[in-house]
Amino acid sequence: MAKKRMLLPLLTAALALSAPAWAQQTVKIVDLCELSGSGAVDGTNWHDGVNMAVNEINAAGGILGRKIDIIHYETQTDPGVARTQMQKAVDADPYVIMGPVMSFEVRVTMGLAQHAKIPEFSGGESSDLTAKENPYFFRTSLSQQFSLPMIAQYMHDDLHAKTIMIFWENDDTGRSTRDVLTKEAAALGMKVIADRPGDNNQVDFAADVVRAKTLHPDVLYVHLQEQATARFLQEIHRQGVTIPLVGDTTLMAQTVIQMAGPAADGVRGWVGLSPVLPDPLAQAFVAKFTKTYGRTPDHNAMKSYMAVYAIKYATEKVGKFDRDALINYMHGMTITPQEEPGVFIKTSWDDNGNLDRASYIVTVDSGKQKVIAVLPPHGTTKQ
Repeated sequence: MAKKRMLLPLLTAALALSAPAWAQQTVKIVDLCELSGSGAVDGTNWHDGVNMAVNEINAAGGILGRKIDIIHYETQTDPGVARTQMQKAVDADPYVIMGPVMSFEVRVTMGLAQHAKIPEFSGGESSDLTAKENPYFFRTSLSQQFSLPMIAQYMHDDLHAKTIMIFWENDDTGRSTRDVLTKEAAALGMKVIADRPGDNNQVDFAADVVRAKTLHPDVLYVHLQEQATARFLQEIHRQGVTIPLVGDTTLMAQTVIQMAGPAADGVRGWVGLSPVLPDPLAQAFVAKFTKTYGRTPDHNAMKSYMAVYAIKYATEKVGKFDRDALINYMHGMTITPQEEPGVFIKTSWDDNGNLDRASYIVTVDSGKQKVIAVLPPHGTTKQ
């Protein structure tokens, strides 16, 4: 009996040491975010949205009684660094991984999380990311394959466009934007008469704007990163171009509006999320975020915040910390704000990890976004 009494504590200690890190008294989440480099604006907002959700959940008692232990790894908006940091994230053996935001980083890192069978909730929007048959990958925003058809339809129906000129960021996401939008435009009888790649370090857009004035398309579609977008808008404004400018979440980002100043007024575009959503829960989040960080959040902060609450909701429905049970529950899951106020818009995920929810057409008026249309979910997920 004495030997059994001595062995029992030793056996308990050994089991505790061998258990996965996410099975301890805290639950570990690792976040990969871009805090420097060209994606710093996106990554910083994503990082702060994650932190806000984690702090709120921990203050309320955690998930299934366990506080979240959040660890942040910085990618520097560099694919090589991002891959190294993802390997560190995998080695930390977390319950889930958040990020990265930039699609070109996601492409070189998502395989590591998949191989380790760790669920990943990413901000990447490129259409190809959920075409890789990775059951552990989940989007936190609508894919380009769903957003760009909505944008094309808006240009056709509301702006009556027949010709389009595209300015796109010279990276994988920019090329995907150009290719998908060109295809969708053609399906609606619109023609892309020119497209010009740009770079986030590009300072002078004078020649690009002159080219647009010469061709005079019905719509200028802009998909550049934040700093380049602001410079482009300022050049458009300087040359007095009145061609309608349309874009997506980057063109409509609050940071672009602030950098571009009056040059941003009148631009319009599609957004999945916006700090001016006519929704009390969304506005409560914006007020809390602004008070905490001293600035207005962008869509990246909103989507990362909501994703953490979605993880909490699904885990509590499963009733345990089990990665495979989590992903199985989330495939085909729909959350309403009544069920989880931290997810302040009805949101669904399909079997490929694609997200579905309402989206918005906004314009900029006197330096602020203004919602001018609410678009319904695209309807491919279970509701």
